[in-house]
Amino acid sequence: MLYAILCDDVDNSLPLRQQARPAHLARIQALVDEGRLLVAGPHPALDTEDPGDAGFTGSLIIAEFDSLEAATAWADADPYVDAGVFRRVVVKPYKRVLP
Repeated sequence: MLYAILCDDVDNSLPLRQQARPAHLARIQALVDEGRLLVAGPHPALDTEDPGDAGFTGSLIIAEFDSLEAATAWADADPYVDAGVFRRVVVKPYKRVLP
């Protein structure tokens, strides 16, 4: 089943993101390689593709996992969690309807 992982950043998270980004992206790439990722990306702090020093306010990952518990465990082990980027992570079942 698909699960949405909704993450809210701490204030001024950009330096923390930059430090942990390679390890975070490697985990996301593993989902891609396994054919389990629907979409992933950050929420820019400004209404632009490149928010510069304003950074990001959070992230969204929608991927396939065996269970809510498995999705939650995966989210809890993210390098951004360890680096203190996220102040809150919510994992919810997701039902794709369109397209």
